[in-house]
Amino acid sequence: MPIERTFVMAKPDAVQRGLVGEIVSRFERKGLKIIAAKFIKIQRDTAEEMYAEHKAKPFFEGHINFILSGPVLAVVLEGESAISLARAIIGKTNPLEAQAGTIRGDFCQITRKNLVHGSDGPENAKREVSIFFKPEDILEYKRNDESCFKE
Repeated sequence: MPIERTFVMAKPDAVQRGLVGEIVSRFERKGLKIIAAKFIKIQRDTAEEMYAEHKAKPFFEGHINFILSGPVLAVVLEGESAISLARAIIGKTNPLEAQAGTIRGDFCQITRKNLVHGSDGPENAKREVSIFFKPEDILEYKRNDESCFKE
């Protein structure tokens, strides 16, 4: 399986509900390694760049306002098949369809307030990481348990 990097963001509702630690720990316990993290208040231009693909959709403005409503935790994760693994941990976008055991299945009720954003593919992961992090922000290191998560 390929080693990948992905972008994950704990949204303002996750911060407000005190779920950031729970969210991050789920990725770590599954073997994904945090290689960059920032606790920030996103600016409007950054939010619009992040969600540019949705600009023509009716929910765009409401979503942007929600993302701007409070701080977020932006994270870069690394590991084998990190993109699909992170998305499986997060769960389906609509929390009513998300399986129990996923972040959204366990903690969400409303689609717009679904706690976490996760990159949906390699191109978006690379693009989203570059919006929030410079190359020098991303750390290279070995975790002691990395061999436990490899074949």
